[in-house]
Amino acid sequence: MIVWLASYPKSGNTWVRTIISSLLFSSNGKFDMELLKNIPQFPRQDHFKGLTDDYSDLNKVFKYWIKAQERINLENKIWFYKTHNANIKIGNYSFTNRENTLATIYIVRDPRNLVSSIANHFNLTNEQAKNFMIEKKALKENIGGESGVITPITDWEDHYISWCRHNNNLLIIRYEDLINNTKKEIFRICEFLGKLTKIDFDDNKIEKIIETTNFKELQKLEANGGFKEYKDTKEKFNFFYKGPENNWGKDIDINIINQIEMKFKKTMKQLRYL
Repeated sequence: MIVWLASYPKSGNTWVRTIISSLLFSSNGKFDMELLKNIPQFPRQDHFKGLTDDYSDLNKVFKYWIKAQERINLENKIWFYKTHNANIKIGNYSFTNRENTLATIYIVRDPRNLVSSIANHFNLTNEQAKNFMIEKKALKENIGGESGVITPITDWEDHYISWCRHNNNLLIIRYEDLINNTKKEIFRICEFLGKLTKIDFDDNKIEKIIETTNFKELQKLEANGGFKEYKDTKEKFNFFYKGPENNWGKDIDINIINQIEMKFKKTMKQLRYL
């Protein structure tokens, strides 16, 4: 069964992966980039081997979302997967279902602070990044330096709703809470995962996780060539961009902010962003 780490792009998914991989797959909590291999991305091309080889055509891919997950779950164990895919249904084909999903951790971030991060990541202007978030569309991602699989993202609000509606086994992590009280949020993650699998941790391990997965440390690892998932991509950008220093109030034009707040007012209020 799969535990999803789901989020809109640039919302802190990789940061949460570093925390959970250190928690579950290290003895002392010290993070190493190699640990991320324990929480790979879905979908990837190898998930569709023998099913389709046209990864850029959504009409060829969505039919096999469930089949690919069924093959993953042939081995009776808990799998952790990162995804940016919206949890949507196209025709009779759903992205996932209860038979393949054990639980979901959804990471959400204030959409106003996503503007500059998305602009940096996808080489867009702030205006284009805003349009990316408020318009429904599909994104072809690059994964590990290779051509990726078409990934339906939808807009920011619909993405959040798609994962959080009618989802009983769900933990929502606000990126901002993770910044402001990292230890508290890690304990929330521990409590949630402890209901699914055995976790060995103590205060020393938690402190080591906090120390080795903070934003500055991750920036250093990337600068030293340690972030192999994006090391060989053709795009030239810093994956770990601004992090806690991202400030929409200073960096983003007021007209862009107004459009985002108007578009997502209801959900932003629900998430205490307004």
